Amino acid sequence: MTASGSDGRAKIMAAVRSALLVRGDEPGRRGQVRARLERTPSGLIPARARKPKAELITAFQAMLEVQGTVVRQVAGVQELPLAIAQHLSELNLPARLRHGGDPLLRGLPWENSLIEREEGPAQAADAVSLSRAVAGAAETGTLFLTSGTENPSTLNFLPETHCVVILAESIFGSLEEVWGSLRQVHGRGKLPRTVNLVSGPSCSADIEQTIIRGAHGPRRLAVFVAMSR
Repeated sequence: MTASGSDGRAKIMAAVRSALLVRGDEPGRRGQVRARLERTPSGLIPARARKPKAELITAFQAMLEVQGTVVRQVAGVQELPLAIAQHLSELNLPARLRHGGDPLLRGLPWENSLIEREEGPAQAADAVSLSRAVAGAAETGTLFLTSGTENPSTLNFLPETHCVVILAESIFGSLEEVWGSLRQVHGRGKLPRTVNLVSGPSCSADIEQTIIRGAHGPRRLAVFVAMSR
């Protein structure tokens, strides 16, 4: 941050503290903040997020489809390559994609699908990318994609067609449950650098309220739900 930027921030924070009649260094207020961070309290969980797993999966799919996402369920992870190949064929796209170093994606039986694969962050010439979502929230139809070499964030945004694999067991009811699961996996205060929340293909209505696909990312999103490992 530049000196001028730092000065501007200091003036804004000073104005906020003045309006609240506080200094900002009160032990009691700092203690409240620390206690909240340690407890990580959850917000209200809606009734639609408190359902059996089968109903949550159905709701998850419905919410994604409303937002323009293609959702396909496959019986198990071994069927994913053929399902993805079929999807690309229906879109008249080449059987070629890029994914990260995720062990589950690496270990799929790709030889039966005739899909050409490259690994690593997305490149400008990539038309199709494949990611693995670590979790999903049924209440909003939201995919959680963590950054790292296993699933580089560029795969979520650069190619026009984005395919995402998620295990049915990783679909939770609420956003709060997903964050709790991520804290258990990574440890408190040790989340990945970025957690991208995706609920549909990129679109914008900024210009004359006309929906434009691919405004800030992929024009097409396809989610493959593997019902079992």
